[in-house]
Amino acid sequence: MSLRSALWLPLFDELSDPATVVQLAVEAEDAGWDGFFVWDHVNWNPPIRAVADPWVVLSAVAARTERLRLGPMVTPLPRRRPVKLARETATLDQLSGGRLVLGVGLGSDRFGREFSATGDEVNDRVRAQQLDESLAVLAGAWSGEEVRFEGEHYRVDGLTFEPTPVQRPRVPVWVAGFPGKRKPMERAVRWDGFFPVNLDHADQVAEILAELKTFGAEEPFDVVVGLEPEVDPRPYEEAGATWRLVDFDPEHVTVAEVRAVLRAGPGA
Repeated sequence: MSLRSALWLPLFDELSDPATVVQLAVEAEDAGWDGFFVWDHVNWNPPIRAVADPWVVLSAVAARTERLRLGPMVTPLPRRRPVKLARETATLDQLSGGRLVLGVGLGSDRFGREFSATGDEVNDRVRAQQLDESLAVLAGAWSGEEVRFEGEHYRVDGLTFEPTPVQRPRVPVWVAGFPGKRKPMERAVRWDGFFPVNLDHADQVAEILAELKTFGAEEPFDVVVGLEPEVDPRPYEEAGATWRLVDFDPEHVTVAEVRAVLRAGPGA
């Protein structure tokens, strides 16, 4: 499978203007990019001040584009009610004609006190439980069958969620996690892809793929890497990565920088 390329934008400050981000998505599609993904945060450390909502932005992107894969990368599921997210994801997949990819993870309190400042769960182990329960609820909701789920954190008693997503059997799910951490990789192989964050070099991709196979990963399975614009993606492709997300510095990214990268094209 050849490496596909996407832009991956933090919706902060200059990029918190939704109309601007939608226009960038339109230009990215015209320039031949394969995907358009956005960060999902409610706050970030200073000097960041302005933060846009990813789901509203993605809905507008879906309405203005025809081909781009799109989605939040990543959504901390423990911060969201799974039944609400079930409705949102199905609706967005319908709106986009079946182009949504759902990136999921535990989230972190490090960069904006998004959990401690809002009364949400700060314990990583508990959030991991919430993440797995949420994914179970989503899978049931996307099936169109009656959902009966009784977990430690969430409960759904006999609800059916229609319309279902366009994509069958469900929306693809990419699980984020740090390289070398067993639990995220075990979680990822139950879904559709793994997004190892903070990679140091391309050789790690081959190591990760080998570990994923020991956990039962079966093709097709995506391995997604976030790379800064100047990093050559070819070694990562040779190591087995299937997607490259161009990663921008959240505290310094500008519209002009993003536009320069997208106009250079995915092959640059």
